[in-house]
Amino acid sequence: MWITPEEVLLANALWVSERANPFFILQRRKGHGKGGGITGLLVGTMDVVLDSSARVAPYRILHQTGDSQIFWSIACGSSRKEITGHWEWLETNLLQTLSIFDNDEDITTFVKGKVSGIIAEENKSKAAQEDEDSGKFREAEQKMRKLFGMPGEEKLVNYYSCSYWKGRVPRQGWVYLSVNHLCFYSFLLGKEVTLVVQWTEVTRLEKNATLVFPESVRVSTRHTEHYFSMFLNINDTFKLMEQLATIAMRQLLDNEGFAADRTLPKACKTLKNVSALKRDLDARAKNERYRALFRLTPDERLDGHTDCTLWTPFAKMHIVGQLFVSNNYICFCSREEDLCQLIIPLREVSIVEKADSSSVLPCPVSISTKNKMTFLFANLKDRDFLVQRISDFLQRTPDKLWSDGHPLALSGYSPLSPRSSQVSPSPSTTPLSSSLPTPTGAGGEPSQGRHYSPSLPTATQGLLRIYQKDDPEDHGPKATKEKMKEESWNIHFFEFGRGVCMYRTSKTRELVLNGIPESLRGELWLLFSGAQNEMATHPGYYAELVEQAMGRCTLATEEIERDLHRSMPEHHAFQNEMGIAALRRVLTAYACRNPGIGYCQAMNIVTSVLLLYCTEEEAFWLLVALCERMLPDYYNTRVVGALVDQGVFEELTRECLPLLYEHMQELGVISTISLSWFLTLFLSVMPFDSAVLLVDCFFYEGIKVIFQVALAVLHANMDTLLGCTDEGEAMTILGRYLDNVVNKQTVSPPIPHLHALLTSGDEPPPEIDVFQLIKSSYDKFGSLRADVIEQMRFKQRLKVIQSLEDTAKRSVVRAIMTDSAFSIEELEELYVLFKAKHIMSCYWGASCTAAERHDPSLPYLEQYRIDLEQFCQLFGALGTWLCGTHTVTLAARHFRLLDSNKDGLINFKEFVTGLSGMYHGDMTEKLKLLYKLHLPPGKQGKTQLFSIDILHLQDSSGIAIRSQCNIVMSVSEVKDYKYYLRMWAKEKEPKIETIKDLPRMNQEQFIELCKTLYNMFSEDPLEQELYHAIATVASLLLRIGEVGKKFTNNGAKKPTDPTYTQAPTLAAELPQPEKEESNGESSSGQSLVCKALAEAQLETPPQQTSDEEVKDDTSVSSYSMVSTGSLQCEDIADDTVLIGCAGDQQRRGSTLDGDWSITFEQVLASMLTEPPLVDYFEKKGDIQARMATCKMQRGVERQVSSSSDHELAQLST
Repeated sequence: MWITPEEVLLANALWVSERANPFFILQRRKGHGKGGGITGLLVGTMDVVLDSSARVAPYRILHQTGDSQIFWSIACGSSRKEITGHWEWLETNLLQTLSIFDNDEDITTFVKGKVSGIIAEENKSKAAQEDEDSGKFREAEQKMRKLFGMPGEEKLVNYYSCSYWKGRVPRQGWVYLSVNHLCFYSFLLGKEVTLVVQWTEVTRLEKNATLVFPESVRVSTRHTEHYFSMFLNINDTFKLMEQLATIAMRQLLDNEGFAADRTLPKACKTLKNVSALKRDLDARAKNERYRALFRLTPDERLDGHTDCTLWTPFAKMHIVGQLFVSNNYICFCSREEDLCQLIIPLREVSIVEKADSSSVLPCPVSISTKNKMTFLFANLKDRDFLVQRISDFLQRTPDKLWSDGHPLALSGYSPLSPRSSQVSPSPSTTPLSSSLPTPTGAGGEPSQGRHYSPSLPTATQGLLRIYQKDDPEDHGPKATKEKMKEESWNIHFFEFGRGVCMYRTSKTRELVLNGIPESLRGELWLLFSGAQNEMATHPGYYAELVEQAMGRCTLATEEIERDLHRSMPEHHAFQNEMGIAALRRVLTAYACRNPGIGYCQAMNIVTSVLLLYCTEEEAFWLLVALCERMLPDYYNTRVVGALVDQGVFEELTRECLPLLYEHMQELGVISTISLSWFLTLFLSVMPFDSAVLLVDCFFYEGIKVIFQVALAVLHANMDTLLGCTDEGEAMTILGRYLDNVVNKQTVSPPIPHLHALLTSGDEPPPEIDVFQLIKSSYDKFGSLRADVIEQMRFKQRLKVIQSLEDTAKRSVVRAIMTDSAFSIEELEELYVLFKAKHIMSCYWGASCTAAERHDPSLPYLEQYRIDLEQFCQLFGALGTWLCGTHTVTLAARHFRLLDSNKDGLINFKEFVTGLSGMYHGDMTEKLKLLYKLHLPPGKQGKTQLFSIDILHLQDSSGIAIRSQCNIVMSVSEVKDYKYYLRMWAKEKEPKIETIKDLPRMNQEQFIELCKTLYNMFSEDPLEQELYHAIATVASLLLRIGEVGKKFTNNGAKKPTDPTYTQAPTLAAELPQPEKEESNGESSSGQSLVCKALAEAQLETPPQQTSDEEVKDDTSVSSYSMVSTGSLQCEDIADDTVLIGCAGDQQRRGSTLDGDWSITFEQVLASMLTEPPLVDYFEKKGDIQARMATCKMQRGVERQVSSSSDHELAQLST
């Protein structure tokens, strides 16, 4: 490429001149190419270690004038072809012009100006995104693509200098972290090391330090481990690796590829070695931490954060912490954990102003809300910029959802009556429509016929309140205790505020641990989970979602209906239609909102508890918070999140209770018991009144409280569990313990626990106070931190997802192993290659979206599919019929044959079916496959809806039905259901295709078949013998077709037809049948054909006289008259036309005979006469060698190929 002219003082240092003229010199870097000796090795090593640009551009062109010692570098190149093109352009366009200059300085000025102009012209066509990256980084990206054969779609994120441990010897080089691959390159004293690992293959990624490997990063795959060390900043490198591996796991889980954030603001200045993608990933990591800390919605983006102090009126002091500003919120978190946390939605802000600064209160900012609360921040470094940013976000904030004087504004509740508004679903869910209609009638009354309206009892209050409103007021000690709790919370609200802007302190946590009063439970669950914010910003969303979802019949709705009456059946709120209908609406609405999850077992149990304390809409948004934020991936089709946390729990047990862990692992108990604990938050294994207190803690603390309680349960039963001898005994001990965890402070009537009734023994075990259990969990395991749990989740996520992928692979192999001749090991290797091609196509410019290719709801066998382009690549790597440049055409025909449903995609079973025919079929099967590949679409074989033989079958009127008939009938015509079932069973039986079912092949298709065969033999050791054999067979078949055409025309067409004026001559030249046969029978027409064909094998075709016949003979002469080895593949390619590419065109200079045709039996019989062909097609292929070659190649392949998507599409039709 052309580069900005730079001065070079020593032109020949480390470079070798290859071409020169009076003005320019073309040079090659020492150590590149052949030769170079010890100097070349040293130079190459130095270029790698120092990250020299000469490694990626080992050629350059210098400009020099006269006797000057100063040179100017004007061009560089990564290959000789590239640099030669620049050199020829200079010689053609500049040499004559430069020769007319008299002054050397003018020559140099002219050359520099010309090169700068070329560069400026090229930069105009470059994308704006590339301009964002520095020149140094773009150079590194180009180097990565050159070293590892990556296509332009593969984006480099960052690169680092490090050592790769190969055995016990470190190799110093550079690790390149791209979106989809980890790559390493080293060149030291002639030893080159190249490594490419796909992120989707990583099973373990951890940072460790040992005596052998000092502070290093270990990257594990299924078959090997790689160690990298000597990083300048190992923490930053490891964090980036974690992010990229997480993206890859997400791609395996739900096929979500990486999409760059186009809305990311540009950097104020171009950073030297930081790409736009690295900035994007850094911003994503900050956003995730910010959203997790304050329980915000997935679309919230952090704009910035700064250190500050917050005046706390309840403590009469300034608290040091950080202020966070995003597009919809202002948040504060104290430096000391649990001291103070604050969330201020911008929709609640009324005034933002700069207060008077003083020595005691420097640079203060006052923020006032609509519920008359004022927050004072101070010690802000850039106060003016902060106020301006908040003002900008306030201007973008939509109109407030209720007026300042609304009575529910203080408590943070949204109005119960839906309002007409624009609904903006979460980006992670399926949107409804850009604008939803109002759910109310003209007068504000509910519309008639709607499934949900504000007048429903469950739209205004929870089920518990509905069913307790008629109960007499209790004045006992438990009720008094409950009133005291309510009063404590009211005092807390008065002191710390109420609603979303409440100060959250250690005092708040203490009140939660002591139990939330039933009257406040729904409000505080909404507040602590962040669901209140989503509900407030999406008014009317739930109502319209219910209307859209109800009445649909899907797999999710069927599962919901099945589980509705299993949801807390012991509670009277779900023993009638009101509770069941509310549960149905909430679950169905969420299944419509998030089809990726739909419905999962255990969602019904959790949702039923939410409905007891919340309205329908509130329960819906709490379910959204649970499924999409607080318990990520818990309720998808494979409960990945619960399996991940199960692995985290095992790891925590090993660290906290090592002795018990070893014993439990032997029994296999942990993995059995913990899944139900996490999926239902203990609601299914613990009495309801006790489990709901854990749900209180969960909404405030997050998942860590569930881990703490689970560890506390194991610790409390450790002595008993250590004495267990089998899994059943351990599960019984834990089950009975949890059954007897009681809440002695509850005011609700006792609810029988079904699990307790089933597991109770003769002697009731002692009761365990749930408050003591929670206190014990905080005392013993309260040191658990959310960031540590997230780190453990990452490690387990890699393990779980890769384990699920292995399970899917085994399921697919088991499903097709009986239908394939490949071994189990071969099928597993083929599946890995097939899936890798599918995944690679998703991020390297696939012709259809990933969602169309991968559907997690389908069986494992059909989840991964590839299109024509990927099949052509696999066909070229694994197929046995390679035909040079003709391979793509043959692969396209093969793909067309395998694509039975004509959707442009094939699954793994269809792919294996295609390979099996090439590798394990006998000669007849292989030839039949080749024959079918050269037939036009739609004629590979005939299919029938029903083809049955009916014997002694009568209809309802007693009339006998004809036997041995082929019929096609609809269901409505069949009166006897047994008869229809027999027909249907017959239809489902696999139809065995015989060679007689294959249609005849015309001349054009036969020529294509010959072309394919000649190309297949081009690299075979017996090439000449095969050429001679196929030439003989082709000549024979052409004569058979000619004789058959003449006989058919003589019998089928009238003599007056001008096309057949030579019929008498043809009849005279054909051998005449004898008058009498030895057996006394007269010869039939078929025997005449047989004799004619037998005669044609001994004689050449008769002399043709018509012009058309002469043309026809000319059109096939290159096949029928060749001698041994005289026919080359190139000759065929120049003389024929592809069916797929130009099926409607005639061969150049000739006319194809439309009446000429042959059958497959004739092709097979002719092939069997040549032993070289028989040996070739009977030879079994070795797919193991080809798969080993694929594995030995780098983990990536250069993007294809000789054909564009448009050309491949043409070949498939």
